Amino acid sequence: MKPTLVVMAAGMGSRYGGIKQIDPVGPNGEALLDYSVYDARRAGFEDVVFIIRKSIDADFRAFCKGRFYDVPYRIVYQELEDIPKGFSVPHERTKPWGTTHAILRVREVVKGPFAVINADDFYGRNAYEILQAYLSRLPVDSKDFALVGYRLENTLSEHGSVSRGICSVDLDGYLLSVEEYVKIIKQDGKIESIEPSQPGRFTGKEFASMNMFGFTPALFPLIEREFLDFLATEGKNPKAECYIPRVVGKLVQQKEIRVKVLPSTSSWFGITYQADKPIVKEKIHQLIASGEYPAKLWK
Repeated sequence: MKPTLVVMAAGMGSRYGGIKQIDPVGPNGEALLDYSVYDARRAGFEDVVFIIRKSIDADFRAFCKGRFYDVPYRIVYQELEDIPKGFSVPHERTKPWGTTHAILRVREVVKGPFAVINADDFYGRNAYEILQAYLSRLPVDSKDFALVGYRLENTLSEHGSVSRGICSVDLDGYLLSVEEYVKIIKQDGKIESIEPSQPGRFTGKEFASMNMFGFTPALFPLIEREFLDFLATEGKNPKAECYIPRVVGKLVQQKEIRVKVLPSTSSWFGITYQADKPIVKEKIHQLIASGEYPAKLWK
């Protein structure tokens, strides 16, 4: 069974100031999302599921029109109100519930192995190839999952702090733990977490999770349980989010799943701030000039 690509595109983009998921960076109006779909298709992924907010539905559908003409895709929604009975949305809450909640939204439409990515990140062709090869060998009920790892030093922004899941890996390349740091920054030659409740210093050689995972449907009941636990313990905190790297790390430590860390030779880059956009555009231009992508992706 060929795997599905699941694209998380429901983020608020509060630090960016706009719908960065579809903001153009390519020479013919392509967004980073275009390059992700293009790479996934040529690596052998069969179809795509986009997770968005209803508030960007019209803009997103207009973006898709005229693209992806030979790519089967579906759209599902992640909304604050989409939570189990017995729980309520705090009045002050405006942010989505996080990436675990986003992945749960595709439970009814994804029936085989699938990859998960962020819409506003560039992962590179090699990342899709190694993940597709891994997923294509998995039975649909397997609990042997995968994570594409990038070196932390290659995933930072020059314009502010970023959130990263920092991975510990055993000698066989399997994940031991992953810890989500929400404010990692490089300053004065040092890479460190500046979140007071979560200090840390890094060499830059650590594997970082960029939310590029490979799963099977066996994941869904596990993360549903964890999301219910999150709502019970942190659901009244209007800023708390249930991050998938943190949930995956917990399931690994409980020995309910195994996660193979697949080191990618691709370059990662992404858009967190408006100031990142010129750098991203230049990197896309360089990849086109090298022949990695055509100047016009969709004809």
